[in-house]
Amino acid sequence: MYLARGASDDADAWLWALGALALYALISYALAYRARARRGSRHPAHDALHDLKDREEPQTPRQRLVSRAIMLCGGAVTGLVAFTTSGVPRVLAVAGTAVVAVGLWAYYDHRTETPATQGR
Repeated sequence: MYLARGASDDADAWLWALGALALYALISYALAYRARARRGSRHPAHDALHDLKDREEPQTPRQRLVSRAIMLCGGAVTGLVAFTTSGVPRVLAVAGTAVVAVGLWAYYDHRTETPATQGR
């Protein structure tokens, strides 16, 4: 009977995993917003949201693939950490993993910027 109903811990783990993915998306948006605001965009919020979906800067197909792979793997690892940990370590592990993953993604995108797009 217990197995048929499912454990409440499993539901909590799924909620934590979804929350971790939301945190990851929020951190990604905040970094994109900050970059747009520093570049002097008139509408940094709209441009940052657009950047998460489709970047305006020209990237080679390989760079775009690697960038998206880093982004998706970071989100997956963040969700996996949230799903597999519990208690107070969960909060710290999820936050730390999300910050590191988004940092790696931002660092890769920064390092692969072409000189023409850095001046914008």
